[in-house]
Amino acid sequence: MRSQPTKNGFAITTAVAAAALLLTACGPSQPQSQGTPGPATLTTTTAASSAPASQSPTSAPPSSQSAAPAGPSRCKAANLTVSQDATGGGAAGSVYSQLILTNSGAEPCLLRGFPGVSLTADANGEPLGAPARQDGASPVADVLLAPGQAGAADMRYTQAGNYPDCATAQAAGYRVYPPEETASLFLAVPRTACTDDSIELLTIGAFHTR
Repeated sequence: MRSQPTKNGFAITTAVAAAALLLTACGPSQPQSQGTPGPATLTTTTAASSAPASQSPTSAPPSSQSAAPAGPSRCKAANLTVSQDATGGGAAGSVYSQLILTNSGAEPCLLRGFPGVSLTADANGEPLGAPARQDGASPVADVLLAPGQAGAADMRYTQAGNYPDCATAQAAGYRVYPPEETASLFLAVPRTACTDDSIELLTIGAFHTR
């Protein structure tokens, strides 16, 4: 009668141990699958880094489309005539006039800035005295001359007799250089010049429309 309870207790103990062993074998598999990173993270990172390579660069417009059209060229001495408007009068030993350049060519041209002006013994002679001093108060602007149109620069000639130390010489007129030009024009207007370069008899302004 005492051997039967011992046999039943052993059977119960064996069943409990088998169930615990089963739970221990199945338990660790679930957390292991949650802690292992999936391959999706690596795939997303690779796609993001390669995305800019698929974008095609914006092509630059052809240089011919961005080039600005060429404007009129500078007025040259060969396509100009020179004259003077002496109606400005005179005051305090000075004579005021306008130096005029007219476009005698077939194409428009541009005057901008100050002409070079000096007194000269004749059309082919050397300058006499100092060249004209530029008037700093005269504004510089683009003066577009169509064929037949003229631009003017205000000029002042100071009488040589105003300078006691002036060594005088007779000038036949003015030698005139258009702005940024190496060829010159001659304007026959007799004047008395000072051969000393330190005495400035002429003052010239920038060209303006007439």
